[in-house]
Amino acid sequence: MSTPVISAREADVLALLGEHLSNAEIAARLFISVRTVESHVSSLLRKWEVPDRRALSRHAPRPAPPEQPHPAPREQARPAPALPAPLTAFVGRTRERAELAKAVTERRLVTAVGLGGVGKTRLSLAVAADVADGFADGVCFVDLVPVTDPGRVGAAVAAALGVGEQPGRGIDDALVAALADRQALLVLDNCEQVRDGVAPFLERLLVACPGIRVLATSRARLMVPFEWVFPVPPLSRVGGGASEAVALFLERAAAVGRAPEPAERERIAALCERLDGMALAIELAAARWSTLGLDGLAAGLGDQLRILAGGPRADGRHRSVRAVLDWSHDLLEPQDRALLRRVSAFVAPFTAEAAADVAGYAPLEAAAVTDGLGRLAEQSLLAVAPSDTGTRYQALETLRQYGTERLVDAGELDEVRSRHLAWCLTGAAALQEGGGPDWRARFDAVAEDLRAALSWAAGRPEQHAQACRLALATAELAFTRNLLGEAQQRYEQAASLATGADTAAALRQAAGVAGCRRLGDDMYRLHRAAAEAARRAGDAAGAARDLAAAATAAYRFSSTFTGRIPPADEVTGLLAAARGLGGDDDPAVAAALALAEAAVVADAFGAVQGAPDNTAPDTVACAERAVELARRAGDPVARSAALDALSGAQSWAGESFAAAAAARARIDILTSAPDAPARTHELIDALAMAAATAVGTGELTAARGWGGRLADQPQLAEVGDHATSWLLVADAFAGRADEVLTRSVRFLDAWEQAGRQRSFSLGPAAAAVALVHGLRGDHEARADWLAITDRAGSKEDHRYGHGAVFDALVLLHDGNADAALERVAPEPEQVWKWVCWVWLHWYAALRAEAAVLAGHPDARDRIAAARGVVAGNQVATALVDRAEALLGGDLPQVLATAAAFDAAGCRYQWARSLVLAGGRHAATGASALAELELAPMTVREPRPRRS
Repeated sequence: MSTPVISAREADVLALLGEHLSNAEIAARLFISVRTVESHVSSLLRKWEVPDRRALSRHAPRPAPPEQPHPAPREQARPAPALPAPLTAFVGRTRERAELAKAVTERRLVTAVGLGGVGKTRLSLAVAADVADGFADGVCFVDLVPVTDPGRVGAAVAAALGVGEQPGRGIDDALVAALADRQALLVLDNCEQVRDGVAPFLERLLVACPGIRVLATSRARLMVPFEWVFPVPPLSRVGGGASEAVALFLERAAAVGRAPEPAERERIAALCERLDGMALAIELAAARWSTLGLDGLAAGLGDQLRILAGGPRADGRHRSVRAVLDWSHDLLEPQDRALLRRVSAFVAPFTAEAAADVAGYAPLEAAAVTDGLGRLAEQSLLAVAPSDTGTRYQALETLRQYGTERLVDAGELDEVRSRHLAWCLTGAAALQEGGGPDWRARFDAVAEDLRAALSWAAGRPEQHAQACRLALATAELAFTRNLLGEAQQRYEQAASLATGADTAAALRQAAGVAGCRRLGDDMYRLHRAAAEAARRAGDAAGAARDLAAAATAAYRFSSTFTGRIPPADEVTGLLAAARGLGGDDDPAVAAALALAEAAVVADAFGAVQGAPDNTAPDTVACAERAVELARRAGDPVARSAALDALSGAQSWAGESFAAAAAARARIDILTSAPDAPARTHELIDALAMAAATAVGTGELTAARGWGGRLADQPQLAEVGDHATSWLLVADAFAGRADEVLTRSVRFLDAWEQAGRQRSFSLGPAAAAVALVHGLRGDHEARADWLAITDRAGSKEDHRYGHGAVFDALVLLHDGNADAALERVAPEPEQVWKWVCWVWLHWYAALRAEAAVLAGHPDARDRIAAARGVVAGNQVATALVDRAEALLGGDLPQVLATAAAFDAAGCRYQWARSLVLAGGRHAATGASALAELELAPMTVREPRPRRS
């Protein structure tokens, strides 16, 4: 038998069959549904003419070599078993390990509580590894040491799990949505420093995510009602020389030099007794064993061992660890003591160069910092980690806290923190200026330090100017890093620290970020706040622009409001206030007012409560005036917004191609505009509208291009629903079934994680996936996606717009012309203004074809009416031409439409034309449909026209 022709996706499935994988395993490997795999396997069995999977697997190519693994998904919403690999052996704790493992499997939240340095982290890691197999979605470890802001606990967990922000949703909401149906163990380490943030975060998480269990470590219980506390005691000292504490000392001492002799074990046991069995203290002592010996260690723990007393720090939780740290500190030379306390300002791992900038001042010379870091690392007071940017050092959290106290004692706290702040400002400026492939890693390496420095400076009035600078820089960097929630937070923080006109400027930036996040409420609030700040600063023109911008947002982005939409009288009141501030001679003010007025006039659908009805000419005239005034003002963002209003007005007036041209003009204007959040927001909106309008005018190749650019926008890199919506629609119309089904998995995951939002683009995208399943004959999957369509988009659009168009396509594919005719029964002019105009051409053309195939008496009239609507639309015109050719039995004209569809990139309709042409052409068309992974068409001869 000759080798059959199979698609690229079928080839992938066949290769994995050769590896003897199940359908579920193949689906997981290729990131498609099991149902899709089953369909591919059925197709392969038919093409190879073999009876079963075993016979089919013999035709598979040899498996790819190990060095060519299958690609990993772009993001994992499920926690992966990602426990840190300890560099030293775990010693002892047999009883605690078993008890804690049992508790974790039986309870939702277990907190391992104990003194700093008692060994909570190592015990928890060992227990997590023991129970990992019992959690279907694995175990994830999150170290909260770098987190200094209690409000960022959720963000830290989301980063560890690979959960990104979603438009219109905060990071905590996205995280809860991602974990809602998971069965995983979350290990949260070092909760004590952000306990006020951990407790409410866990309460919300565990209520919303029944399959999640949490093992936390903390120096104090979290004080939530559902918490089960597991006290972690010091290492057992029972058994003298054979105790757990001694075993730990012996293991660590052997790692750094000569192993102690058996005769020394009793003396070691006495030393461990004096160290209270604290794991950290024992390890620090063992690290000095090779240089000090037992005599030196005993002397160091003599008179120099101190317990802090008095004041708020006199609590038993820190006494033993503090004693060991005091002892270690007092053994240092004065310069090394200064270095240890000064580097405590760093939150994240730092370089020697950074340490020299912050800590290198009298009595410590900068040139001596590198040697000092080496000495501290040798004494286990700093951890050392190689990186792509050189060796980095890090102090454990207990040592950072100890160092901070020493800074206070030395009277150096303000000096060191000020130098750290200056270092952060310099580093932020360098990041703002430079890019490169390692930019993201360089930002991540300093981000926690930027946040810590900002937190410190914001609390000191004398540092507010520097804090404002750092807040603005951090906001810009966070925006570039796609941390949109933090970017908005930092811009608002900068506004609270700024004075005069700078406050309004920061609030405007925050409003731009809110737009990118699809938070219309915040855009409205922030523009109003900016107006008030500008008014206080004496900037009447700026206040007028901000009030007009708030009014515009209330209409233009009303679909992104998550709460109350401002009523019409409130919005018109803002416009009146803006006009009352004067400044009409200012081009920017005039443009902003004109745009707001155009937005009000253009709101034909009453998005704002009580919005007026307007005529199409009024709407177009207002929008054209706004475009011209924005052009005069020289503001590319304002021009894009005005063109968007014009595009909407032209679509309402029935000028589809003019609307599409206006949408595309926005992209050209914005591409060369200065980068800023407001510009990015406009560009995202412009790309979406360009893709949508290209679908409406039948330019599927262009629609895929704009949709691809939209999906590639960095701010949408981790968002699968809004980013890929118009790609799904364009590919569905073109018949790219494999790409639609592959992309639909990410779309659905992102939509669910984002809280199942509704929007202008989400409903059509879901309906497009349903269309492909319908064309494939998988009506069960189609029904599932139609249910999603009901929840993701407008019910009117589903009934009369994209829903009618896609349903008609499936019904015509199945040969059910009567049902298709019923689905598009209303006259186009009766329904199209109720829905998005994008579907008008498709609706009119399919209505004509359904009339011909069903033998409707008005078929010829419908063809003529459709021509008047679709003129200029290459695909819709070809649909009407084919309907007319079928009505007249004109085979050459039917074949001519096949060529037109092919030229337009609509391979599905090309194949359909060949099947409808019949004869030898039908076989070619049927083969083409199979290559597109679509079901065979059911063809019935056009019925004679009914009188």
